[in-house]
Amino acid sequence: MRINCARQPNGGFVVEIYTFRKDTGKKVTHDASDFVLTRMIQTKTDANIGCMYLERGGIVGYHQAKVPQLLLVIHGRALVRTEKTIDVEVEAGDAVFWKKDEWHESKTETGMTAIVLESETLDPSPYMPLVSRFD
Repeated sequence: MRINCARQPNGGFVVEIYTFRKDTGKKVTHDASDFVLTRMIQTKTDANIGCMYLERGGIVGYHQAKVPQLLLVIHGRALVRTEKTIDVEVEAGDAVFWKKDEWHESKTETGMTAIVLESETLDPSPYMPLVSRFD
């Protein structure tokens, strides 16, 4: 939820409340996928941010990243893989980074909610410590 406050001439505030709840999303089924995605924002710097809701047994099918992507797990657990790795478990608090053109997949047995960021200039390394790397 985003709250945007703007000061009014009389000193008060106007509050705008937005939602990215699951029921506002769209079902995605291409690439053998099965999840609901809600778009959150597109910035002026060509970045897309969305929230993905994968139910039990949900999957983001094996596909190639068109731009660098960052998956921020906010609830649940999942298994992620690339063309070079076997399944790696991630959980709430983990962030998974895929480079442009990298093939990858995410799946969950128990369910997962994640924020997804996509941008040509995405680079998480200046902002988050690297805890694991699987080549």
